[in-house]
Amino acid sequence: MTAPTTFPIGGDLEVRRLGYGAMRLRPSPDEQAHAAHLAVARRAVELDVTLIDTAHLYGWGANEDLLAEALHPYPDDLVIATKVGIRHTATGEGWRHAGEPADLRVQVDEALRRLRLDRIELLQLHRLDPAVPIPDQVGALRDLRDEGKVGRIGLSEVTVAELAQAQSVVEIASVQNRYNLLDREHEPVLKACEAAGVAFLPWRPVAAGQSGARAEIAAVAKEVDATATQVVLAWLLAHSPVIVPIPGTTSIAHLEENVGAGAVRLTQEQYDRLTRVTATETP
Repeated sequence: MTAPTTFPIGGDLEVRRLGYGAMRLRPSPDEQAHAAHLAVARRAVELDVTLIDTAHLYGWGANEDLLAEALHPYPDDLVIATKVGIRHTATGEGWRHAGEPADLRVQVDEALRRLRLDRIELLQLHRLDPAVPIPDQVGALRDLRDEGKVGRIGLSEVTVAELAQAQSVVEIASVQNRYNLLDREHEPVLKACEAAGVAFLPWRPVAAGQSGARAEIAAVAKEVDATATQVVLAWLLAHSPVIVPIPGTTSIAHLEENVGAGAVRLTQEQYDRLTRVTATETP
């Protein structure tokens, strides 16, 4: 099976279909650790990754700061996608929804400053705020798009109905839900994205610590001379042309392994065998 190697987010923002999730990268007072995290981000670009995913939530802006330190000025083909809609709190879970239009506007301005950008090409709403009507939240992002601060708008952790409601207000370019070979709860959302030509960015695209334990995954990995991680990423690429996985790591070796999944070719028979693997299967 040959899967497309790129996808046009929003119809016009062409990215390679294996991106990088930068969530684990953090500035550090330890010079060696800090340099190591900068090196991972830079290596991703060297490996022709053209989509890097970050968010205000990841270190409360620290992740965005680190990416700017590592990569600015950015290559022309690199998209730094970020997310807003969550604020830090000192009590409880440590965070709260922040979907009020005024707050979203402030968060976007903060992200532009930290990332050293004039425009965020892909801005995603990290979580829908249950206290704010969806039209108000995505309408605020639409206004920011119309002002030129945002290029395209995405959502995260949404249902089919929530996606449809948001689409009635503004064009949605991407959806970022949890999804992998062993966790397909959001298959209906993926199908809705396919129907609308919306990019589907699965977070946690690899079921950490589980994939290699599945006999069928291990068997296919051996057949194609790849790792279990590469096989499950290759399955995602074959499963739907709108899927753009964003595996994350702080290891250059693991980053290279993940990006190498783009060269793995599954036969139809191998793809079908993997598709039959379930999360409840006995290893």
